[in-house]
Amino acid sequence: MKKTDASNISGADPSRRRFLAGAGTAIGAAALVGALPRRARADDLPHLSPTDATAQTLGYVEDATKADRAKFPTYAAGNDCANCNFFQGGSAAWGPCQLFPGKAVNAKGWCSAHAKKA
Repeated sequence: MKKTDASNISGADPSRRRFLAGAGTAIGAAALVGALPRRARADDLPHLSPTDATAQTLGYVEDATKADRAKFPTYAAGNDCANCNFFQGGSAAWGPCQLFPGKAVNAKGWCSAHAKKA
């Protein structure tokens, strides 16, 4: 039996205790990182083409000033993807949009589903 001193009353090896505490922390951190939602980087995404079927349905244009106002009267001057609630690109020129998964939209673009950020 090991001799214990006052600082190690339980008799457990302090290096083992440190290892187990570190391993537990690492496993917890790995689980937390794995549970976080992954965001696609705009650089990794192909740009949405205005000829895409969903893009055409929603009237997506890469330049908001060229929105078809006759077909989509909901367009308002100043609205673009950069100030839409669905745009996730921050201040980037192109970024992911929740409406077009797997594609990057132009921050200066617009579609009929535009929902201005609060």
